[in-house]
Amino acid sequence: MLPIGRPALLALAVMAAPALAHAQSPAPSPAAGAAVASTRSGDILFESRLRYEGVSQDGLDDATAVTLRARLGWQSPERSGFRVLVEGEAVVALVDDYNDTIHGPPTYPVVADPEAFELNRLQVTWTGLPDTEVILGRQRIVLGTARFVGNVGFRQNEQTFDAVKVTTRAFEPLTLTWAWIDRVHRVFGDDSPVGEWRSDSHLINVEAPTPAGKLTAYGYLLDFSNAAAQSSATWGARLEGSRNLSPDWSALYAVEYARQSEHGANPARFDLDYGLVSAGLKRGPVTGTLALERLDGNGAQAFQTPLATLHAFQGWADVFLTTPRDGLRDVSATVSYAVAHPPVGRSGVLTASWREFHDADGSARYGDELDLSARLVLDPRWAIEIKGAHFNGAAAAFPDRDKVWAALDYRF
Repeated sequence: MLPIGRPALLALAVMAAPALAHAQSPAPSPAAGAAVASTRSGDILFESRLRYEGVSQDGLDDATAVTLRARLGWQSPERSGFRVLVEGEAVVALVDDYNDTIHGPPTYPVVADPEAFELNRLQVTWTGLPDTEVILGRQRIVLGTARFVGNVGFRQNEQTFDAVKVTTRAFEPLTLTWAWIDRVHRVFGDDSPVGEWRSDSHLINVEAPTPAGKLTAYGYLLDFSNAAAQSSATWGARLEGSRNLSPDWSALYAVEYARQSEHGANPARFDLDYGLVSAGLKRGPVTGTLALERLDGNGAQAFQTPLATLHAFQGWADVFLTTPRDGLRDVSATVSYAVAHPPVGRSGVLTASWREFHDADGSARYGDELDLSARLVLDPRWAIEIKGAHFNGAAAAFPDRDKVWAALDYRF
């Protein structure tokens, strides 16, 4: 464990802010989803999302959620390799006929967008070493595909971390990332009893180009004192790449394997496997992919990914945010079409996905799901997205449900 705790970590970030009032390195990008308006005294960060979410689930009343999320922040100019970033976030429910996970009511399905007003990020970045970036404070962390560590960007209140993160490309061609997490600020917000996890977790991620594609090796050692059952050690590797088959066609592929066992405060004993095989074809604007993802389960424990951007995996209906005790096998087929010149706007993407769910051994069927989405980028500031999910459950533990979203994004 590092000799620095959460109070010291945040206090350092706060005390450094006045002295570094013109500080922090070029952020990896203006942060996923954040807009930037540059000025001499720094960058103003602003983005917002107005969203409707409707849920119909067997055994519960229909839910309707209309929520507005806004983030406003400032990023200082760089001085002597330092930059400071501070950002607040507010989520307001305009229509609250849903279970927000804090106030209920339990007769409605869950829409995990409770009202919130909180500090989203407060970080100091230093780039004083060659090809190296060090970030200290409350920050966004997304590693790889976000299958194991992400910001859960789909929800209105994103997941951020009180952490120290070091990324270096000094050992070319490797890209090495190490992070120590002191607190996890989850999507449920500060008012939720499960909104914050106290952590002593280490993340290790190494990426390297190879003739076969990008190879990623990782180790995620998660230890949560107030969520002991979510503590685990996961070691794994992923290879992904593409090959041109002709001037018009290219092949896409990915394979991944990981092993997970108990760690830290977790009193259980288990060793569980994760595997992914994905293959696809791309021709012009059309991409088609077939995938098999398997998370092991032994009847008492299952392979879990508690820090992942879970909505992006195993169906948008969010039935399997927690892996069932007998594990999960997800077979999917996905087709997407990139619209380069839509009648309105600058670009668009249409996506359709079909999924079949079973237990890890394939002996018990959980259900199937159809997901559809259309996203239209109107200009650099405005975007519209409409998406839906239909889950047809095959077991009482996984009831049928339909979800529909309509969102309007604005940024400057």
